[in-house]
Amino acid sequence: MATGILGMAGVFKWTSAPESIRLFEQLGAEPWGRYLMGTAELVTTLLLLVPRTAAWGGLAAMGLMTGAIAVHLFRIGIVYQGDASLFMMAVATFVAGLVVLLIRRRGAVVQPATD
Repeated sequence: MATGILGMAGVFKWTSAPESIRLFEQLGAEPWGRYLMGTAELVTTLLLLVPRTAAWGGLAAMGLMTGAIAVHLFRIGIVYQGDASLFMMAVATFVAGLVVLLIRRRGAVVQPATD
């Protein structure tokens, strides 16, 4: 789930989707902020897709979504342009990143017993 949301958001930012441009203009970070966040989202997607780096991807997803959630809470509101789905996707991606981090971190630390 996190890879789908982050990958889609990164592509929207890099392809200059009007919604992304409008949001980053409102934040005063167009175009540099849009490209920076799009790049971070796409890199995080790649990290999540590779089992060896998935824990780092989970951590990166949590960091990105902490920022997104903060922007919603303090700058643009939970309901942005009459819709709360962006906020809900940020929360869902944060939780998915946490789950990936916990699963992959434990898997990397705990080695199966060999008899």
